[in-house]
Amino acid sequence: MDFDLFVIGGGSGGVRCARIAAGHGARVGVAEERFWGGTCVNVGCVPKKLLVQAGEYGAWADDAAGFGWTIKKGPHDWAKLIAAKDKEINRLNGIYRRLLDGAGCKIFDARATFIDAHTLDVGGQRITAEHIVIATGGNPERVPVPGAELAIISDDTFYLPVMPKKIAIVGSGFIAVEFAGIFRALGAEVHLIYRQPLPLRGFDQDLREGLAEALAAQGVILHPNCSPEKVEAAGDGRILTYGGGQKLEVDTVFFATGRRPATARLGLENVGVTVNKSGAIIVDAKLRTAAPNIYSIGDVTDRINLTPFAIAEGHALADSLFGNKPRAVSLDNVPAAVFSTPPIGTVGLTEEQAAANGPVDVYVAKFTPMRHTLSGRARKTMMKLVVDQATQKVVGAHMLGEDAPELIQGIAIAVVMGATKADFDRTIGIHPTAAEEFVTMRTRTRVAGVAQAAE
Repeated sequence: MDFDLFVIGGGSGGVRCARIAAGHGARVGVAEERFWGGTCVNVGCVPKKLLVQAGEYGAWADDAAGFGWTIKKGPHDWAKLIAAKDKEINRLNGIYRRLLDGAGCKIFDARATFIDAHTLDVGGQRITAEHIVIATGGNPERVPVPGAELAIISDDTFYLPVMPKKIAIVGSGFIAVEFAGIFRALGAEVHLIYRQPLPLRGFDQDLREGLAEALAAQGVILHPNCSPEKVEAAGDGRILTYGGGQKLEVDTVFFATGRRPATARLGLENVGVTVNKSGAIIVDAKLRTAAPNIYSIGDVTDRINLTPFAIAEGHALADSLFGNKPRAVSLDNVPAAVFSTPPIGTVGLTEEQAAANGPVDVYVAKFTPMRHTLSGRARKTMMKLVVDQATQKVVGAHMLGEDAPELIQGIAIAVVMGATKADFDRTIGIHPTAAEEFVTMRTRTRVAGVAQAAE
C-alpha cells in the first residue's frame, strides 16, 4: 500500500486525524480539493465570529454614553472588515498546511474518489491505502423553491462586495440567528423568516423564547410560522414571497436552512459505504462504516456537527488505529455555543429531554446584567440549570447572555464530571459577575417530568 492511512478532507477533523496518526508513525496522505481548514476556518465559525465581534464594537460605542463617554460613530466600512477577515483566514489556512507538512503527511490538492475499498483516484493519480477516513464535511443547501438560485448561502456571505442594507434571512438555526445579529449590528434592516414558532429548534424552550425576545429587542423583524415560496429579481434587489403570498422586497435573500453531508460523487457505491436518507455516512461507535477498513468522522456523519467534536473524533480514531490506545468519543454532554446577539452557551439535556426521563428540578434566573443597568440597552441574561430529581445531578446547563460561551465551557466540566446541585451550591461565587448566578440559584423555579414518571 502507498499509505497506512489516507484522509479525504482537510478540515479540522481530518487534519487532526492525519497529524496524530503520523505522530504515531503511520504513513499518511491527505486530500483536499477546496481549502485547508475546511468550513470552520474558511466559511464558518472563525470568520463568522470575527463578523460578530465587528458588530459588538458598534454596540459598545453606543453603550459608552451611559458610562460618561462621548463617542462619535461613523459609518461602518464593510470592505475593510472583509479584507481584514480575509487576511486572517489566509494566515490560518496556511497554518493547516504547515501542520500537516510538519507532521510528515503527504498533501494532495485534489479531489479523492473511491475505486475500490483500498484504492482511490486522487486528482487522476491512483493511490492505495490500508485505512481510509472520510472527513468531507457538509455543504449549505438552498430551499427548493422557484428562484432559489437568486438567494445567497452562508459561503457567499463572507465575500459579499457590499453589505446589504435590507436583508431577508430564511431559517432559524445557528447560522440564521447569528447572521441576523451580525447584519443588524452593522446597520442593516433584517427580516428573519422561519417555519417554527420560535428559533433554534431542538434547543431548550427557555433559550428559544429568550432569543426571540432578544432578536426583537435589537430590531430584527421576526416572521415566525412562515415558509419561503419564491424568489424573484427586482433590478439589483430581490423579492421574497413567503408565508402564504406575503411579499418582501430586499437587497439580498439569504437561505440559512441547513447543510447536507458532502457525500455526492465520492464513489461510495464502489465500496459499499452506506448513507442515510439525508446522505450522511452511517458509522458505529468506533467510527467504522459498512466497509471494514473505511471510517468517517465529523459533519459528514451528521451526528454532532461541531468542529471540536470532529477534532475529538479524529484524534480518537488515530489513537485507536495507530497509537495502541483504542478509545471512543462520547456523544453525551457535548457543549455548544450559538454566537447570536447576545450569545448562547449550552451543555447537557434540555428541560424537555430531561423531563422525558423522569422528574427534574428546574432553576431559572433572568436579569438585566450589570453593564446594561447603565448603558440602558434592553438586554436580559437568562441562566438555567436542569437537575435530575432522583440523583440531584445537574444534567443540563443553559445560558443566554454576554460571555455565555466562555462561561459554559467551564460549567461543562462540572456537568461531564457528574456534579450535583449541592456541588454547585457549595461553590463560592465571584462577585460581581453574571457567572455567580450559576452557584447562587437556591429557589427552584418548577418541577418537570412528573407526569412522565407517573406513566
